[in-house]
Amino acid sequence: MNEMYSKSGLLVEAFEKTVDGKQTGLYTLTNNLGCEVTVTNYGAKIVSLMVPDREGIFTDVVLGYPSIDEYLTSVEPYYGAVCGRTANRIAGGRFSLEGKEYRLAVNNGPNSLHGGIKGYNAVVWDVKNVTCNSIELFYLSPDGEEGFPGNLSVTVIYTLTDDNSLELCYRATTDKTTILNLTNHSFFNLSGEGDPYIGDHLLVLNADNYLPTDATAIPYGDPAPVKDTPMDFTKPFAIGDRINDDFQQLRFGKGYDHTYVLNKPAGSNEYTYAGICESPKTGIKMEIYTTEPGMQLYTGNWMTGSFTAKNGHRYPERAAVCFETQHFPDSINKPAYPSVILRPEELFESRTTFRFSV
Repeated sequence: MNEMYSKSGLLVEAFEKTVDGKQTGLYTLTNNLGCEVTVTNYGAKIVSLMVPDREGIFTDVVLGYPSIDEYLTSVEPYYGAVCGRTANRIAGGRFSLEGKEYRLAVNNGPNSLHGGIKGYNAVVWDVKNVTCNSIELFYLSPDGEEGFPGNLSVTVIYTLTDDNSLELCYRATTDKTTILNLTNHSFFNLSGEGDPYIGDHLLVLNADNYLPTDATAIPYGDPAPVKDTPMDFTKPFAIGDRINDDFQQLRFGKGYDHTYVLNKPAGSNEYTYAGICESPKTGIKMEIYTTEPGMQLYTGNWMTGSFTAKNGHRYPERAAVCFETQHFPDSINKPAYPSVILRPEELFESRTTFRFSV
């Protein structure tokens, strides 16, 4: 599509800028049913995602900004972004690999978060291929970037299919043993971005266990059963039903900010169902499928509503929910967790799908 406007109302020219010597832009993907996704190569970010509600009205279900300048200066740097080299947290910003200790920037309390000061959310990706319904983005992360070893070649492909699914495929290779944990950090509101609260969304997760954390969101180690706790989404609950319960894990995170251990064989990268979320206001349902072993449920507990974003909307606390399919936090320091180590002879591959219906 070459129009300057999209269903989302975003302007292509508002995303055209030179950043770090590279050109940014806005790319529009469509399918045969009229759904639309816009993506910017700055941070490989999903900027808008238009799907039909129960009345057939196209609704933008992800939070974001109307221009590249706002993404560059945002106090919320992860909207729609690919997070890496390692998504989520590494305790103390340090790890050992093949006998060498590595130190990372500490940018989230005492820990390293989402790749450090300038993670993959804040770099310009190369646009390798664009079709009407897919885009392929590439980033070469140099050896030593943000403290991580190895030149890492990363490809992400977003595809909007004709069953109203957005498919995310990742591939990566390295020339030196490194660690890798990629996710997409879209902030969803299935009532439409700008709706103030996701507490009414119904949620089911295919997870009998989750990872309890300390007060800094680092998992202790062993998974814990969700049964008989407010962490249980094995059957439908509204996200807000128990979010304010007097439960230590919810107090630590000001709500849900936890990795769920998806029900699949240990060590399996089988592509399986992870959960379903639904807005009672719009009837929009989103099913999640992934090859990843875990999914971070984050309920926007630290959002402030202190700025205006798309369509003049503000995004207050809990105005979105994130489903970050990934390996577990601090895996490199927890040998029992699925490995995040990538070696030169290996190919990392991962796939996640968000499928929309009413």
